[in-house]
Amino acid sequence: MADMCPNCGLPLELCVCKVLDRETENKIKIYAKKAKFDKVMTVVEGISSDDIERTTKELKKALACGGTAREGHIELQGEHKMDTKKVLAKMGFKESNIDVT
Repeated sequence: MADMCPNCGLPLELCVCKVLDRETENKIKIYAKKAKFDKVMTVVEGISSDDIERTTKELKKALACGGTAREGHIELQGEHKMDTKKVLAKMGFKESNIDVT
């Protein structure tokens, strides 16, 4: 028999818990700030700690830029505020929960 999800009780292949968690997640804040040598960096805050590594990897790939996950937030090289919002929405995060400043 297939493995069952401990949260919803469905088989793991049919489990939608992660999608539902994304939709009910806290506000995600996206902003740009100056880094060393007057370079611009896009910062994404509010992504849960268990999703942050995968989200960072997908953002870097979609935006074709470098970046890292550091201290509970994502830092991307360059100014990608609006593009980041679009990519996060495609990844399943609720667009109304994403705040761009």
